[in-house]
Amino acid sequence: MAGVVKMPSQNDFARYRDDFPVLARPMNGQKLAYMDTASSAQKPRAVIDALREALDRDYANIHRGLYALSQTTTQKFEATRRKVADFIGALSENEIVFTRNTTEAINLVAQSWGRTHLKAGDEIIISGMEHHANIVPWQLLRDQIGIVLKIIPVLPNGTLDMVAFDGLLSDRTRFVSIVHVSNALGTINPVETIICKAKAYNADILVLVDGSQSVTHMPVNVLGLGCDFFAFTGHKLYGPTGVGVLYGRAALLNAMPPYQGGGDMIETVSFAHTTYKPAPARFEAGTPAIAEVIALGAAIDYVASIGMGNIAAHEGMLLARLVDQLETVPGLTFYGTGPDKAGIVSFTADWGHPSDIAMILDQCGVAVRTGHHCCMPLMQGLGVEGTVRASLGLYSNVDDIISLMNGVTKAHKLLGA
Repeated sequence: MAGVVKMPSQNDFARYRDDFPVLARPMNGQKLAYMDTASSAQKPRAVIDALREALDRDYANIHRGLYALSQTTTQKFEATRRKVADFIGALSENEIVFTRNTTEAINLVAQSWGRTHLKAGDEIIISGMEHHANIVPWQLLRDQIGIVLKIIPVLPNGTLDMVAFDGLLSDRTRFVSIVHVSNALGTINPVETIICKAKAYNADILVLVDGSQSVTHMPVNVLGLGCDFFAFTGHKLYGPTGVGVLYGRAALLNAMPPYQGGGDMIETVSFAHTTYKPAPARFEAGTPAIAEVIALGAAIDYVASIGMGNIAAHEGMLLARLVDQLETVPGLTFYGTGPDKAGIVSFTADWGHPSDIAMILDQCGVAVRTGHHCCMPLMQGLGVEGTVRASLGLYSNVDDIISLMNGVTKAHKLLGA
């Protein structure tokens, strides 16, 4: 019937897996089951080819040259800015700032907006499940100007204590910075509710959303969320390292001073005075990661061609199967068991250390992450040093789950005897 879009089948996703060259290589003599996408996603050929082409055929510096090669490269670079805006539902490409990663994006907001608009005693609310990238920049700001950090507690099932959040809001609250999807637990936080509550309490409270995991696992629309800032990193979205994104509402960005100074972010320079370009250029000092930004555009084209909703459905099916299978293993404790989850499973075993389990899994060709996952306060709150984390991507399949289960079963036999 005309206008009906066919949902990709599991056979379609099997073909998508073939787009990732690294997944065809063995690991320790086994078929590779890559289950560390939450740390960094593998790259499809389309991204690899775009990166190679940007360096091999079209490379030149951007925004500077009048010659054809520079103009072509500049157009490709800026085309990615438009793709990012469309991908996350921003009003304009001028609301998209390219950074190195999410970490730099949050530091930019803390040091530019925070140091300009906050004063001693003002309060910022974050949560107990934040990545260090959304903790340390605010601690640095606290030490610089005397702001107060308030923490939303994490409940035993790995969800946020929303009643406690209501109690944290006060007349001194100026900013909320919250993770959309926990990289350590997979918990999908109710950021729309958090934003609505904050704005209802005081319309002047600004909200930043750390979307490093959410843009990989689900559709995102920043206007729908109602956030003021949104940050994510390219390498988790099947793109290259060294490029990230900060979305900010245009009025906010243009009212913020530059984060760094240098070339290409200025209008005029004299020894007496310098004037700056409007956003986003004022935040992109120096030669950027040109080829990487262009390749990020290819990554967005790739996932958009599949559909983020389709990717979410595929990963959701695998997540349910993965959890069901792991629950049959004796002695496992799971973290992040709330009802709203992305494709991340975190667990410990009473019969083995996470590092020992991971090394046995590695021998079975299964790549997982262990440790505190850059969430040391969360791990302290959970009463563990770290967990085993298995995370899914669009290329994950049932065979990966079987390999993981075989490896965990082997680890149980070796370590639990």
